[in-house]
Formats: sequence, structure tokens, C-alpha cells
Amino acid sequence: MEAISPQTLFTGQQLVWLPECPSTNTEAHQLAVQNRATDGCCVITDKQTAGRGQRGNQWEAAPGENLTLSVVWHPSFLPAADQFLLSQAVALAVHDWLTVLLGADPALRVKWPNDIFFGQQKLGGILIENTLSGPKIQHSIVGIGLNINQREFDVATATSLTCLTGRAYELPTLAARLLESLERRYLQLRAGRVGALRTEYLRVLYQFQEEHEYEVSGRRIKGQIMGVDEAGRLALASNGQLYYFDLKEIRYI
Repeated sequence: MEAISPQTLFTGQQLVWLPECPSTNTEAHQLAVQNRATDGCCVITDKQTAGRGQRGNQWEAAPGENLTLSVVWHPSFLPAADQFLLSQAVALAVHDWLTVLLGADPALRVKWPNDIFFGQQKLGGILIENTLSGPKIQHSIVGIGLNINQREFDVATATSLTCLTGRAYELPTLAARLLESLERRYLQLRAGRVGALRTEYLRVLYQFQEEHEYEVSGRRIKGQIMGVDEAGRLALASNGQLYYFDLKEIRYI
């Protein structure tokens, strides 16, 4: 994996390869606070022993079979109040990258806030941890875990590229292309083209404008996802009203 050579301006140009570590996000954060991480520094590992996911969940991945990495960015141009735009850009970058591999399949979706699904199965997850300095973002740690060559999972709701296509993949090549895709979307965000990001995010959003059941405060409600507000809250239309939910306030059923 040390041989990754992405065709980028800065993302992945500083590469920190760790055969094993508890969490690439933790390692990347340490580099950032010690001023040892350049903009775009990438920490990547074959084996993550204590990976973190959304809602405090653990991220499980078979060693040497998947992509587990974190990128350090310094998006000082982005107000802290708009930090969900970074989540949208990253999720779209991963979606772009997977579309090249899987084709433009409508089953490939971003599940709010930024899990990657194919049909009803999870292909990968994204965990972004921002360090703020007043109204600005000091640095962002973009953690990405993607199932690539793993064939067996402990949960039925997980899948991988190999499971979907039946072929094996060269991880260094995929990692390089992923870093290139991430930088393209990051540069789009930095250029201020946020309207296009918001529109494209909704285009690939899981269950967008479809009628489904959700769990809210321990009870089931029916509703339609109508979008995401600027703070990153999910907008759900139910019984003629529009409600907004943070991550821990609503659950997909």
C-alpha cells in the first residue's frame, strides 16, 4: 500500500502507511494537532482494531481486504456553520468513485448522513471529525471505510465490491483513484460551487421522496425524506408537516 501515487495537487501527497493501528482517524488527529500533517495528508492501514462509525458504533473490516483511511484537510474557507457541506462533498466523491467501478446504477445511494449503500446493503461508511476554532474549521479528519475484497460478513446488511461484481481488486490502485475523487469534490467545495453539491447530494440520497417508516422517540412514523438543511439535519415530511432531525433523533426501519 506504500506505493500509492495519486494524481492530485495535495490530497494523499503526504502518505502515512501503518500496517496496523487502532483508528486512522485517531492517528490523523494526532498528526494534525502536532502540526505534522500537511493539507491532504492521508493515513491508511491494512488493519484497524478500534475503528469508529456513526452513532458511536464500531467499524469492522477484515484485515488486508478493504480500504481504511483518513484524510486531513484544513478547510479554513468553510464556516463551521456550513460543515455539513464537507460531508456532502466527501459522500459524493465516494459515490463518484464507486460509479466508475459499478456503473451508473440507481441502487448505489448515499444514506444520510454519509453511509454508502447498494440496495439495502452497506458498502462503506464515512466519519468526519471537525476541530473548530471560533466560527471556522481548524482541521477536518475524513475517515473512510469501504468494503472491497471481503466476501463474508457478520451482518447480512453488509456487502463489498467483490460480492457485487465477483472480481478481486488491487487496493493501492483503488486508493489512488479514491484520493483523486476526493480532491475533485473538495476543490469544487473550495471554489464555492455549493449549489451543485447540494443538488447532486439529493439526487443520490437514499429513500429521497419515497414513503417509508422511521423510528422517532421510540415510535414508528411514516414519512418522506425531503432533503437536508444547512445544519445537516434530515428533513422529513409526515402527516402534512415538515420535521427536522439530528443523527440520534431518527432511525431507519
